[in-house]
Amino acid sequence: MTTDRNRLTWTFVITCIAAFMTSLDNLVVTMALPSIRESLDASLAELEWTVNAYTLAFAVLLLPAAALGDRLGRRRVFAAGLAIFTVASAAAALAPSVGTLIAARAVQGVGGAIVLPLSMTLLSAAVPAERRGAALGIWGAVSGLAIALGPLVGGAITQGAAWQWIFWLNVPLGLVAIPLAFTRLTESREASSRLDVTGTALVSLGLFGIVLGVVRGQEHGWTSPAVLSTLIAGAVGLVAFVGWELRSERRGGAPMLPMSLFRRRGFAAVNAVAALFSFGMFGSIFLISQYLQNVMGYSPLDAGLRTLPWTVMPLLIAPIAGPLSDRIGGRPLMVTGLALMTGGLLWLRADLAPDTSFLTLVPAFVVSGIGMALFFVPVANVVMGSVATEHEGLASGVNNAVREVGGVFGIAVLASVFATAGGYATAADFTDGIRVALLVGAAATGAGTLGSLLVPRHRTSTAAGTEAIGTEAVGGPTLRLDYEPAKS
Repeated sequence: MTTDRNRLTWTFVITCIAAFMTSLDNLVVTMALPSIRESLDASLAELEWTVNAYTLAFAVLLLPAAALGDRLGRRRVFAAGLAIFTVASAAAALAPSVGTLIAARAVQGVGGAIVLPLSMTLLSAAVPAERRGAALGIWGAVSGLAIALGPLVGGAITQGAAWQWIFWLNVPLGLVAIPLAFTRLTESREASSRLDVTGTALVSLGLFGIVLGVVRGQEHGWTSPAVLSTLIAGAVGLVAFVGWELRSERRGGAPMLPMSLFRRRGFAAVNAVAALFSFGMFGSIFLISQYLQNVMGYSPLDAGLRTLPWTVMPLLIAPIAGPLSDRIGGRPLMVTGLALMTGGLLWLRADLAPDTSFLTLVPAFVVSGIGMALFFVPVANVVMGSVATEHEGLASGVNNAVREVGGVFGIAVLASVFATAGGYATAADFTDGIRVALLVGAAATGAGTLGSLLVPRHRTSTAAGTEAIGTEAVGGPTLRLDYEPAKS
């Protein structure tokens, strides 16, 4: 019993550290961009790519990396991802030019794409079913908190030390986590050892085209030939991927992502909702952090500190909401969280003005933060509980991929809406633009609220013969989601 408890504790610590490291680097560089521009003589486009290079590699490779871990061994691939991420972080800190920095950020994204989905899978496999909601809830809260705290951490480190230290921060954490992963984590893999090379190539190229088109849309124009051709090529790649996977399933092969998973209402609904949530959250936080600086006049660090009433909520809510999700299921928390998030964004929209005081915004920040936390806490458990054990790695990769792509779309679309309705010329122009953009963000989370009603109810049962779609419980009730089984 003591050995199992120690193994669970180490798994929890290692996977949460890994999730925090990789999630933090989504936005940690944003507040350091002015310092990087001055230090490396970078252009505006090059600065944008120091952010986009990580996001692009991260979003594109999440799904293939999860599949690779299932085939080659999750612990082994997870440790390799940590090593890639750590080495790339050191390379970014030592970068002598902006081109080297962009390349290092892309490699960081590769490592992050490997680490994040496998950290969820390794934790899920180590935790008994009756405690999985609490464990994955805290994991999700840590990941969400790291994303939200990225601008604050980046601003604090840049202002207090130098921009290079936002990357050096990862190195000691990685050097500690890599040997611990090899010695403290239990190896697991899917029974099939064959890798779907064609499917992996198609989904990678498809996601690359979609994400690249989105991140270039605002700069070059959504209807420009370069952007349209990239988006169309990405869409063709994804359609070809779906066709290849369906063909492989029909012929009894080993598809990278069985399309039959999407016939399960829980799996399809939670991924659609996750994309809508990330769309509204990422896009809104991106613009609000600029409002605090451009309209209210705060420094990057001061602006980051003033987002704490929003971003610290996952840390406070997770210890309560995690066990609650085990008892009542994830759907009530997801519905409540998205509804609060929608209400918070509409509240912010109503309060924002060129002369608004910060204290006026705090209640809306708190409501939005509670909503964000209530969504982050149960979503991982709902995803893992909606598929069979052998598909948990892929389910994790899919969910993280759609959340990441949803965030990319949210930032790009809300920024375009902002630029159309307002601008940076005056405080009034900025306020006009952000008010319209927040309305679009609230519409996305509102649609997510309705979509989360389609997530099946959760219930536990100890009756003999109860059908489980997840892992059999260890010393406790079997976790089950009520859903209509996929027809083969």
